[in-house]
Amino acid sequence: MMPMRRCTLPVILLVLSAGRPVFPQTATRTVDVLKYTAAINPDIEARSVSGEVTIHVQFVASNVTTVEFDRSDLVIEGVRYEGKPVAFELPLYRLRVLLPKPARRGSMGDFVVSYRGKPRSGVQFVPDRRQVYTIFSTSQWLVCVDDPDDKATLDLQVTLPAGLLAIGSGTFVGDQPGPDGTVVHRWRQTQPVSTYLFGFAAGRFSETESRQGATLLRYAAENLSRDQLNRLFADTSDMVDFFSEHAGMPLPGGTYTQVLVANTAGQEAAGFSILSEAYGRAVLNDPTAVSLIAHELAHQWWGNLVTCHDWTHFWLNEGFATFMAAAYDERRFGPEAYRRDIERIRVRYDEVRQNGGDRSLAFPDWNRPSASDRTIVYQKGAYVLHRLREQIGDDAFWAGIRRYTLAHAGRSVTTEDFKRSMEESTGSNLGAFFDKWVYLRP
Repeated sequence: MMPMRRCTLPVILLVLSAGRPVFPQTATRTVDVLKYTAAINPDIEARSVSGEVTIHVQFVASNVTTVEFDRSDLVIEGVRYEGKPVAFELPLYRLRVLLPKPARRGSMGDFVVSYRGKPRSGVQFVPDRRQVYTIFSTSQWLVCVDDPDDKATLDLQVTLPAGLLAIGSGTFVGDQPGPDGTVVHRWRQTQPVSTYLFGFAAGRFSETESRQGATLLRYAAENLSRDQLNRLFADTSDMVDFFSEHAGMPLPGGTYTQVLVANTAGQEAAGFSILSEAYGRAVLNDPTAVSLIAHELAHQWWGNLVTCHDWTHFWLNEGFATFMAAAYDERRFGPEAYRRDIERIRVRYDEVRQNGGDRSLAFPDWNRPSASDRTIVYQKGAYVLHRLREQIGDDAFWAGIRRYTLAHAGRSVTTEDFKRSMEESTGSNLGAFFDKWVYLRP
């Protein structure tokens, strides 16, 4: 998500939401969402979306009388609970459902929410290209719990004009004719993931694919030939091998799609990533400029599979992906490429530090992050991993990364979880290192 780019595209980009927190801040939860079943109807010309989502939950508190979901600016048209209409309230950016009677801890329930809206972010509409694709965050287009630690499965249905190729979260189930000449596309995400990883992309794309062992790799774009796509993503299979080796496990899901769209800063999702056409052309001109491809692919393990518990530990997603992209450059282009990457990372971090912006990697809050805050999470996070690698040595470092990944696959983690895994792997107390580099403790 919003990564550092090498060579001709070296700047971190972030799409800010006008007038609202970039990262949703959800109230104390009374439910654990187990599954979403969503039917989404984007209108590319009108730049709008409508939909209905069934949210299957388990209550995690006693005597629950209200349940809250994130909705951003979406207009709520109705809510049903267990098949019957129920009352609801609309606090800022939220939907609060009033239960007809208190729910017991451990009991299950289904909420069905109908809604519509014109998202100011979260979905990009490009009418002249007949493209639509999702970016951060999901609550801009789907009523949900938009916290990274509330992982759930997803059945996703998106109705689109005919003639478009669509990519979505999870395994493609199939498509069928819809009303008024549309096509209904369906995917199923059976491995629970965070809602920010739900998404879809559609356009007049052509595609090609290849296999890396049991892994299916797909590439899609509108204005590039299949030969260009194969050249652009020529290193993807090698990246899969590299990250699988260091994670200790294969690519989650077994299928990975990379799609080039009109304009984006880069976005990971469950089973696919979205990159910009401009970046794709930059890689065709300079085949060494693959850090963004590596960064987004690394997220399939570090971010998607092992996910920060909340946004205050966001460096466990973004610092890891930034470091792993540099580590892949070392494999692909040699130690000097890695040193150049780390030096660029260090310089970016030093600029913030010298201006008094240094902060603990475990943030006290992450509501409206500044550019300096994002540098801490991305660049400082990557630099701290590099310093840890230097301190404990390659064998211990990579063994610790594998231990951490395998121990927490499918789970949400904190900085202390990472510290514990590295200490267990090395047999060393890393308190002094984490106090100095991670927490900024005297």
